Amino acid sequence: MTAVLEAPAAPRRAAKPLAAVLAAVGIPTFMVALDNLVVSTALPVIRADLGASLTDLQWFVNAYTLPFAAFLLTAAALGDRIGRRRMFVAGLVVFTLASAAAGLASSPWQLTAARAIQGLGGAAVAPLALTLLSAAVPDKMRTAAIGIWGGISGLGVAVGPVVGGAVVEGLDWHWIFWLNVPVGVVAVVLARTVLSESRGGARRLDPLGLVLSAAGMLLVIWGVVDGPDHGWTSARVLGMLITGGALIAAFLFWQTRNPSPMMPLSLFRSRGFGLVNLVTLAFSAGAFGSVFLLAQFFQVVQGLSPLDAGLRTLPWTAAPMIVAPLAGIFGDRIGQRNLILAGQTFLAAGIGWMGLSIGTDVTYSSLVAAFALAGIGMGLTFAPVSTVAMASVTEDQRGVASGVNNTIRELGVAIGVAALASIFSSYGSYATHQSFVDGIKPAVIVGALIVAAGAVIALFLPQRKP
Repeated sequence: MTAVLEAPAAPRRAAKPLAAVLAAVGIPTFMVALDNLVVSTALPVIRADLGASLTDLQWFVNAYTLPFAAFLLTAAALGDRIGRRRMFVAGLVVFTLASAAAGLASSPWQLTAARAIQGLGGAAVAPLALTLLSAAVPDKMRTAAIGIWGGISGLGVAVGPVVGGAVVEGLDWHWIFWLNVPVGVVAVVLARTVLSESRGGARRLDPLGLVLSAAGMLLVIWGVVDGPDHGWTSARVLGMLITGGALIAAFLFWQTRNPSPMMPLSLFRSRGFGLVNLVTLAFSAGAFGSVFLLAQFFQVVQGLSPLDAGLRTLPWTAAPMIVAPLAGIFGDRIGQRNLILAGQTFLAAGIGWMGLSIGTDVTYSSLVAAFALAGIGMGLTFAPVSTVAMASVTEDQRGVASGVNNTIRELGVAIGVAALASIFSSYGSYATHQSFVDGIKPAVIVGALIVAAGAVIALFLPQRKP
């Protein structure tokens, strides 16, 4: 008697626990979000220690966001082709090494250079974290998972000013960056152990598209950053803005001709995807431009320590880590459009309240409710914006869609910091308490108006649930 032997079925890849996946993408996301604001409360101390100018202070922030924004789309496109996990891990390694270089900085140019390399590494982490998370969880859990991821990102924003202040007061500002090194090592091990490799729909590289998009974004953002210092009508700034705009236009034209584009323009046929990116631009420009100045107010005008200044921003910056996960859990039930609209309205009202109330003798108790209102607004925006962006495209397009959304967010940060710093410089200075207030008041009010424009745009988002 003969037995028929059947070949064993190919083993299924076991799904990783949600907590492990969230840790693998959440820890790097936390690091990248933390470093957006971690220097904010340390800026006055760094300025005194390194003899930095106002322009240097802007570059300590923008040297990070400039390459971050310029290379997000490039990193997402490369990840789709050579492997998202591979690109994600490479970004983590670069970010960690650059953090060590920032910790060794002893002059403004060294810190600026290290921050730029940090931003380059972060550009590979931010868009691919969301893409890897979306691929690793079932559809029914995706909205909640993105909400928790948004809360982790919000935690990075929340503790950034506090960590910066605590480290400066208890140790030395260099340790702001040294803390990233052991966390980065753990994050690399987790990513390689927990996350599975994946790729997007396109397999061929688009070298011309990579060069045009990266160079165009770099010049546009650099022009925006240099505008307040060199003058918006100077040959230097106009040259960068015009050349960058021409390169981006050439990139968009090439995408219509290339059979394997790195950014399919078909993404923008979705009304939801186009509008949610406009909301993202207004949100990040108004909010983070205001934070750049408000984080310094408590030290420059009220003479508080960096730690005390960071603690006073917590009602604003800590709210997203609580509100964002709730927005993710209940977003489908309430409607993502409704959450984004409410978030932008609350955020604009909170920032406007601060702008109108701020003065040399203002008490913290008169500002705390405005901080909390702004924080709730940010928390209601984080997760729904990402959810709408990812739900508006096909699965193969999620990598590039995340790259586009993150690029626009970081472009907004650079534009917001540059524009509001320019308004601050036009009306005030660091010379006296009153001159600082004279500059920050109109700048923050403009920040509130920018966010309010985002609320108006949110009215036209599709009402369907993703």
